Amino acid sequence: MEEPISVSDLRAKYKALKLHLNERSLRLCAAADAQALGRGGVSMVAASCGLARNTIYAGMRDLQEGRRSGSPLEDETRVRKPGGGRKSLVALDATLKGDLDRLVDPATRGDPQSPLRWTCKSTTNLADELNRIGHHVSQKSVWTMLDSLGYSMQSNRKRFEGTDHPDRDAQFHYISQEVQRFIAKRQPVISVDTKKKELVGNFKNAGREWCRRGDPLFVNMHDFADEELGKVIPYGVYDIAQNNGWVSVGIDHDTAEFAVQTIRCWWKRMGAKSYPDARRLLVTADGGGSNGARVRLWKLELQRLATELSMEIHVCHFPPGTSKWNKIEHRMFCHITENWRGRPLQSRAVVVNLIANTTTERGLKIKAEIDKASYDTGRKVNDSEMADVNIRLKELHGEWNYFIKPGR
Repeated sequence: MEEPISVSDLRAKYKALKLHLNERSLRLCAAADAQALGRGGVSMVAASCGLARNTIYAGMRDLQEGRRSGSPLEDETRVRKPGGGRKSLVALDATLKGDLDRLVDPATRGDPQSPLRWTCKSTTNLADELNRIGHHVSQKSVWTMLDSLGYSMQSNRKRFEGTDHPDRDAQFHYISQEVQRFIAKRQPVISVDTKKKELVGNFKNAGREWCRRGDPLFVNMHDFADEELGKVIPYGVYDIAQNNGWVSVGIDHDTAEFAVQTIRCWWKRMGAKSYPDARRLLVTADGGGSNGARVRLWKLELQRLATELSMEIHVCHFPPGTSKWNKIEHRMFCHITENWRGRPLQSRAVVVNLIANTTTERGLKIKAEIDKASYDTGRKVNDSEMADVNIRLKELHGEWNYFIKPGR
C-alpha cells in the first residue's frame, strides 16, 4: 500500500517546479493535483504551493473547459510579465502585517492597553480594528494574513495538571509497590471512582455509530433532565488482577456511603468468589470526591465494611490533580463510554445493559446493577464517631495511605 502524499512532499515538489513554470502552468498543475487528491485536496495543495484557494479553483475550471472542448485552451501562450497583476495588501501597506501580528500575538493580547484582548480571535473584529487605525483590509484578507503568519483556529487543550505535589512520584512508586505486593500474595486490589453523571432519556450522547445513510437517531433538542428518570451516577469498582469490574448505577446522590456500598456489592457478587482466602483488601482511589482522603464518612463506612467482612481494608489515594492515573479510568470507564457512544441512554435498564455488555479483546468483563437506595447529603461525622474508627496511618503520607482494622 502506497504511503499518502504529505504537505511536505508537495511543498518540495512545488519549490522545484516554480523555477520552471509560469503562473498559468503552475495554476493548472496545482489544480490537477487537487483533483487527484480528492476531498481536502484544494486546502492541501494551497498550503503547499502558496496559491490561493480561489486560484486553484480557477485552474480546475480551466481544466474542465479544456476537457469539454477537446482542444487546448485559448491564449495558451499568454503569460503576465514578471511582477504583473494587482499588488498584495502587504506589499502596498508595509505596516499592515506587523499591526495584525501585534493584535493577535499571545504575549500582547492580554495587555490592558490592547483593545482586542477578548475579541482577537474574530477575523471580523480584527479587520474592524485594523481599519480603525488606518489600514484598508477585509475580513477575508485578515484570514489569509493570519495563515501566512502561522496562526490557525485552535481550541484549548487540557495538558497541565496544576502544581505538582513534591511527593507525587514517591506516592506513585508507593502505590505501585503496594499493588504488586498484594497481588503477589493473592489479596484483592481494586480501583474505585465515580463516572460522570449521565442524563437518562432521549438525549444526545457524544460520539457516532453506524446507521443507514440519511436515517440518524433523532433526540431531544434540549438537555433538560427528565423529571421522572433524572440522572444516574455510575460508581465503579475495577479488579486490577482479574480484569473485571462492578458498577452500581445510583439514582440518588454520590456520597461516601454510596461508594462503600458499591464496594460491598462488588465483594458479595464477585470478590468473595475470586478471593476465598482474602484477609486484606487494597483500595486505590482519587484524592477527592465521595471517596476523598479527607472525607470522614468514607473512613467511617470503610470501618463498618471492614468489621462486617472481618478484613483489613488498606487505602492508597492518588495525589491531587492525578486522577487520570487511576486504573479504572483507562481500563474500564473509557471502554464503557466507547460502548455507548452515539446512543441515547433512554432508560436506566439501557444504562445497565450497555455497561454490562462492555467487553474488550483482553477479556474485560463488567457486571452492573441499579442501586435504588437513597443517600442523604451533608451527613456529618463527629469526633466521637471518628474515635471509633480503628485506623492506622502509614509512614509515607498517612493522610493518603492508611488501613482500617476490623472492630475497635
